[in-house]
Amino acid sequence: MATTGESIRLERLFAGSENIVIVAVDHGLYFGPLPGMINLPEAIHSIAGADGILMGPGMPAHCQEVFYKRESPRLIIRLNWGSNYAAQWNYKHSHSVWMTDVAGAVREGADLVIGSLTMQNPDEFEDAHNVEIFAKCVEEKKVLGIPMIGEVYPTGGDDKKPADLQQSVFIGCRMAAELGADLVKTFYTGPQFSEVTKACPVPVLALGAKKTPREIDALRLAADAMEAGARGIVFGRNVLQAKSPEKLLDALKEVVKLHKAPDTVAKQYGLD
Repeated sequence: MATTGESIRLERLFAGSENIVIVAVDHGLYFGPLPGMINLPEAIHSIAGADGILMGPGMPAHCQEVFYKRESPRLIIRLNWGSNYAAQWNYKHSHSVWMTDVAGAVREGADLVIGSLTMQNPDEFEDAHNVEIFAKCVEEKKVLGIPMIGEVYPTGGDDKKPADLQQSVFIGCRMAAELGADLVKTFYTGPQFSEVTKACPVPVLALGAKKTPREIDALRLAADAMEAGARGIVFGRNVLQAKSPEKLLDALKEVVKLHKAPDTVAKQYGLD
């Protein structure tokens, strides 16, 4: 059962809406400065209309004013670093280590935290260690009353076909919930994604992964995930590398929150 603090902070994140739109800007932890995120404070201001913004633990200090207002997005800070996220180096393992504890994230202003869980590594001990770190994240967030998103991100997921991730995501999301995550973030796996959302007792959020070829494809990805039972999206590159991040974010909110058809919304906002 969630603590009062966890419940209050989750309600603030959803703010009376059934679904949420979060923008991730923590890519610098793994890829360095990517296009659209070179000047992070400038990028952050362009997505201030999101329900939440996901960042690395050292970055809120550089753009904290975005979170000052009553209507500001909720700040989500990542707790652990996994080698599998550094896709450009083609790592085959996922060694997870702490970046900050939950108390440290709270000191930086976090409303929520996120912890990653990657399983099916070449070494069983590696899997066990990843579960140990994830469980410790859950233990700490309960003590402080901070909601936690559990991220299920299979190694090499960025480059795999959605359907090839189904079994890993199906099992991993349930594991993350069983370990105590309040929400789960993972890859949309195609038509079978509804099996993931039905089997997971906490809200599932679909991540955007690599930038889609066209902006309308991002809207369609969001719509498909929502149709399959997702309770929101966490997009990064698809928003920040858009021609107009503000415009695409507004369009995504209409698809996710109002269940509008992606093609209709794309036409409304002049997106290709």
